[in-house]
Amino acid sequence: MRFLPVSLTTILVELANLDETLALFASLEANPVAGILDMVPAARTLMIRYQRELISAEALASEISTRDLSAKLKPSDHMVEIPVTYDGEDLADVAELTGLSVEEVIRRHTESTFTVAFCGFAPGFGYLVGGDPALHVPRRKSPRTRIPAGAVALAGNFSGVYPQASPGGWQIIGVTRLKMWDLSRDPPALFQPGHQVRFSDIAKSGKVYELPAETSTINAARHEDTAHFKVLAAPMPAVFQDLGRFGQTGQGVSASGALDQSALKTANRVVGNPVGTTCLEITLGGFSFESAARTVIAFTGAPCPISLRDAKGHTLEAAPYQPIALETGDVVTLGQPTAGMRSYLSVRGGFRVKPVLGSMATDTLAVVGPDPVTVATVLALAEDTTALTSVSLTEAPAFPCPTAVDIVTLDVVLGPRTDWFTEKGLSTLTDQLWQVTPQSSRVGIRLAGDVALERFDNKELPSEGTATGAIQVPHSGQPVLFLADHPLTGGYPVIGAVAEYHLDLAGQIPINAKIRFRPIAPFGEIVPNKR
Repeated sequence: MRFLPVSLTTILVELANLDETLALFASLEANPVAGILDMVPAARTLMIRYQRELISAEALASEISTRDLSAKLKPSDHMVEIPVTYDGEDLADVAELTGLSVEEVIRRHTESTFTVAFCGFAPGFGYLVGGDPALHVPRRKSPRTRIPAGAVALAGNFSGVYPQASPGGWQIIGVTRLKMWDLSRDPPALFQPGHQVRFSDIAKSGKVYELPAETSTINAARHEDTAHFKVLAAPMPAVFQDLGRFGQTGQGVSASGALDQSALKTANRVVGNPVGTTCLEITLGGFSFESAARTVIAFTGAPCPISLRDAKGHTLEAAPYQPIALETGDVVTLGQPTAGMRSYLSVRGGFRVKPVLGSMATDTLAVVGPDPVTVATVLALAEDTTALTSVSLTEAPAFPCPTAVDIVTLDVVLGPRTDWFTEKGLSTLTDQLWQVTPQSSRVGIRLAGDVALERFDNKELPSEGTATGAIQVPHSGQPVLFLADHPLTGGYPVIGAVAEYHLDLAGQIPINAKIRFRPIAPFGEIVPNKR
């Protein structure tokens, strides 16, 4: 058992195999340790996020090191049957890799009984174990940019089904029409840890499988008979955000939430809301709406010019970080930011938005949460004022937002996979500047440097949990800094993670700005306290 640093509030426990990982996970679920907030099991690791105020990393490691790892995962009695059309793009390659015929690959896959070991990567993606060892094959050398929803695939000793179209490197052997993730179900994920799974060949079974009717996932109210805003311009779709969606990692769902949480909290304080009230996150300005209510709003985050035109055509300028009173018929326009990336719109009382899995955050990668907000969207306003306080007139930004010509220094905790990189690779991370590329998004900041990060080799890393702020390094050696909508697990080594207190700043770094990474803690194992 090894204890590796991930960030200031997260550690990675590395174990011998999947059985030990699941045994430790089950032990900590049955007998929790005070201070543990979340756990993400993976192939041979358990990622644990904890409260530093309640327990130190060393004390947590000491407690974990005493746990019994001999217990085996007990499959549930619940059996899920997955009808498959075995016509996958990689079926012939899998046959060649295994030395079997295509027919034999299909036979062995359908005659296996799998168990859902854990969920990750994407909502509803279950890692299935227990299949025929002859079907263990490596990932594709070159991952696909798009794998279709329902693709049945193999990688290492796992089988799985992609719940939605996404990039991926697993070997596709077929496709199913069953939905792995459906918010109209309870729980939404068809695969739950411990479930047993069998695959059947539609071509041989002759069964006809009826799919449930599509259900609407639109959450933003469209009715115009209540207090609302009507969106007039949205060059980039805006998204509803709160402080995040926690406690859903068992279904493969990460937290998401506002990229600049300090700005969201401040926006709510300005209008007298509880700090976690849902706001609208607006990227690169240009957003405009007409108010059909008398209310108070505020803008925070990236500084943008704010103009207000009343029903008589009079125009005036408004200030960020200050309450702005609106009357019915007022049109509000947010200009382009002079710095930063994301602005936050709050309204007194909040927006009337339907929560998804306990949160109003929109996860753009997982497609979980309220719909993105575009032109003509009608935003209903909440009417419950019982929790409101007075507006605040003394709010200010937590930090100056960076511009495209700035060099932004981010503190990083090195680990957990620094030993996958050469000394030159480690020094390259911290010695050179990294430019933010246009391919960046809420999922992560894609970086480009003159010198790629050098690894010892290109071996595969078994999938393991990833934290917000993780700096993951694909084979290109050009890192990706994961933001709030990152996948829950990943298969590339993480060289470090941005300190939690710099995550809000990272969410405001614009395209073409440069980043310097400053290490704040030595890498290596965490040594448990002696008892």
